[in-house]
Amino acid sequence: MRNHTSLTSFILLGLTDDPQLQILIFIFLLITYMLSVAGNLTIILLTLIDSHLKTAMYFFLQNFSFLEISFTSACIPRFLYSISTRDRTITYNACACQIFFTDVFGVTEFFLLATMSYDRYVAICKPLHYMTIMNHKVCKRLIFCCWMTTLLIIFPPLSLGLDLDFCDSNAIDHFFCDANPILKISCSDTWFIEQMVIVCSVLVFIMTLVCVVLSYMYIIRTILRFPSAQQRTKAFSTCSSHIIVVSITYGSCIFVYIKPSAKDEMAINKGVTILTTSISPMLNPFIYTLRNKQVKQAFNDLVKQIILLSKN
Repeated sequence: MRNHTSLTSFILLGLTDDPQLQILIFIFLLITYMLSVAGNLTIILLTLIDSHLKTAMYFFLQNFSFLEISFTSACIPRFLYSISTRDRTITYNACACQIFFTDVFGVTEFFLLATMSYDRYVAICKPLHYMTIMNHKVCKRLIFCCWMTTLLIIFPPLSLGLDLDFCDSNAIDHFFCDANPILKISCSDTWFIEQMVIVCSVLVFIMTLVCVVLSYMYIIRTILRFPSAQQRTKAFSTCSSHIIVVSITYGSCIFVYIKPSAKDEMAINKGVTILTTSISPMLNPFIYTLRNKQVKQAFNDLVKQIILLSKN
């Protein structure tokens, strides 16, 4: 397998070889995946049909839910299939597609979270001009910029990765195709690609984190100037869900996408990747639903409508 053109498939080693543990992992991932899809689809449906959820905040939340479904669907179903059929092989083209889509959806999430923090900044620091500044046209342009910036950043390392050679092994020490474990089994000189991956990861991380931190610095400064404690509490509550999601996303991704991973650290990276690909997409809809009165009200109204329709 000297040349990558002769390589037709990889073998995904997964998380464990223990059959009983595999059953538990399958059940756990199946439940979290179903909850992730159901929860995020519910948020998308609510933001589409409820007239009270037509602001920029919920437009961004709708897009974020779409990204969450797409990101977890790019990883988890293929792994569930692998566990259930015990077929660990994945074709070269399918592996390349999986890397592309997971990177696109994952990186776009970072830019969207930064955009959502800017939206919260405008809502709290410039409330009188919020509807003017964050109109629907501007929101669509911001979403478009998130996608285009992502593609421009990830295209160079991904295009170089297509020219990698694989000589000794086609076994990927992961449960899905990811850049780091693939670079480890390549017999090409991967130094330049590795540095490019690190630079791109740090660039995305720093760019979006700076935007988030600056937004919340201004938000906190503005909130502390509010005269009443009730106003301050209400303002903080509008940002709490976003702060929690940002903390989970950035905190869990530091280990996988920023820190260069050695072979003995791959087990830790697998565990963190499970968090980012299955648990986070499941938690985020509940975080936004449980901590947002408007979303809860819209959900209750939808349930009542469904019950009334079923009775009729």
